[in-house]
Amino acid sequence: MDNLTELYCHIDDFYQQFKPEFDAHLIATGRQRLRACQISVAEIMTILVLFHQLRYRQFKSFYYHHMLGMMKRAFPNLPSYSRFIELVPRSIIPLCSYLQSMMGDCTGISYIDSTKIAVCHNKRIYRHKVFEGLATRGKSSMGWFYGFKLHAIINHKGELVSVKVTAGNTDDRVPVKDMATPVFGKVFGDRGYISKALNEWLTKHSDTTLITKLRRNMKPQLLEPMDEALLNHRSLVETVFGELKNLCQIEHSRHRSVTGFITNLLSGLIAYCWFPYKPTIKNMPQQGQVATLKIVSMSYNVAYPELGLNSFFTVKRCQY
Repeated sequence: MDNLTELYCHIDDFYQQFKPEFDAHLIATGRQRLRACQISVAEIMTILVLFHQLRYRQFKSFYYHHMLGMMKRAFPNLPSYSRFIELVPRSIIPLCSYLQSMMGDCTGISYIDSTKIAVCHNKRIYRHKVFEGLATRGKSSMGWFYGFKLHAIINHKGELVSVKVTAGNTDDRVPVKDMATPVFGKVFGDRGYISKALNEWLTKHSDTTLITKLRRNMKPQLLEPMDEALLNHRSLVETVFGELKNLCQIEHSRHRSVTGFITNLLSGLIAYCWFPYKPTIKNMPQQGQVATLKIVSMSYNVAYPELGLNSFFTVKRCQY
């Protein structure tokens, strides 16, 4: 792969800075000892992310066919498959910190949504033992499932800004307060985030305005043309979830341990952060630029302070 060297160097540079700070916060007990290994933690992290970048379905076939078969020159100290699985838990905390460093910055235009992560088929819930006591039944727009929920906030460029994993029966509004720390400006969501108390809390504590679609029994709400146009592009976050599941393989039912589930999810999110082209809103102006729109009917000059610009939008319809 062309970016393999870049991927490893970037992860290794991060780990060289992370390791001293992490060791300084450890509490020595004098009893627990990590057995020395020839392969480094940075190499383990690189292999886990590479698995998702190459679109393999099963990690075992990827390790035997691709790593042991074709990558022995790039990774001369590769252990056996069973030994590598024993070493994977050492990379969980570094993967968490590395994912945090790879996330994008808030641009003032954010989208929030959640998606299901099913761990087994509904017919096999009663005999499923791997996530017993952790996974729960939940319901999404696609029906009932058994597993977890992935909550995510993205910016208009398709970059992950904040993520959180909860049980499958968790309300979408519950983790919003924890996820809204790096967010400012306006956040667009679906009807599942309608809450007057939540909107007031976000406005007070994080200078954020939550804009959602209205239910049928709610009074009509007049939105600015800019906000209405951005709200109609809420499908952007659904496209991101589609790439996470179909390309990065963050959802499957072959997990045999909680550790495997966590590392698979973290490495899949990191692989998405490395995508050179992410789904984005076309012709969305960056900071200091002016939006170019095709005027369909009467136009208005609308100020958008989050981006520091003035844009022309139409009340009825505008084309990018």
